[in-house]
Amino acid sequence: MNALKNKVQLIGNLGQDPEIVNLENGNKVARFSIATSESYKNAKGEKVDDTQWHNVVAWGKTAEIVENYLNKGKQVALEGKLTHRSYETKEGEKRYITEVRCNELLMLGK
Repeated sequence: MNALKNKVQLIGNLGQDPEIVNLENGNKVARFSIATSESYKNAKGEKVDDTQWHNVVAWGKTAEIVENYLNKGKQVALEGKLTHRSYETKEGEKRYITEVRCNELLMLGK
């Protein structure tokens, strides 16, 4: 059960083209967001579509795959873990962000 402590699996569509950064040490990092959607009926019996956006980060070889094969609208299945970090804006405000650190990626659709 140790492997299940922090595991995320998502299937969704990219909301925009990935942002690729080449680091000084030769490593790559890819950042992108995917939308997951589900439908349900509310108490009045009306269909409600719920879309959630997820920030995703991929490193190394996975980032290279993202760079070469993914673009806006592409459907993917991914597996990773949730990570939380904070940073400070130029104005000195502290911001917090939750991301999915992707370690496996499967391209779906055409």
